[in-house]
Amino acid sequence: MLSEKLEKALNKQIQIEAESSQVYLSMASWAEVKGLEGIATFMYDQSDEERMHMLKLIKYVNERGGHAKVSTLKAPKLDFGTFQKMFKELLEHEIFVSNSINDLVHITLQEKDYATHNFLQWYVAEQIEEEALARTILDKINLIGNDKGGLYLFDRDVQQITANSAAAPPGV
Repeated sequence: MLSEKLEKALNKQIQIEAESSQVYLSMASWAEVKGLEGIATFMYDQSDEERMHMLKLIKYVNERGGHAKVSTLKAPKLDFGTFQKMFKELLEHEIFVSNSINDLVHITLQEKDYATHNFLQWYVAEQIEEEALARTILDKINLIGNDKGGLYLFDRDVQQITANSAAAPPGV
């Protein structure tokens, strides 16, 4: 059984994951309109992944005797300026989500809810991967600079990151 404090915190995380999905969906749409097909595909996949994170939390809260709540989401912005700025925002957002997960883990220790602590370890590991991927992408973007040919290759390569991630066995 979840404590009231932990249930409230998990519901806040459900909202964060849902909003993350919306933010990445907006980024995907923006990239697609700009003709950045690879980046759009990558961002659509990121959006789907965040929705799965949300669903996993919803099911967990309900299974533990709580009530997962679906709340109103704030609308994400529609324009990201440049793809460089968009990926910088992606990294900043992943750091925000990591901090939120860390806060949740802290509450599980305060509440001595070791089952939820154990459950959240998957999210901790996932956030390490998400931040590392965003940093790798930003490193590649910095190598490109303003080179249009580099942007073309990057757009194609980022689509491969998505394909490779989907083909990787779980835990790899």
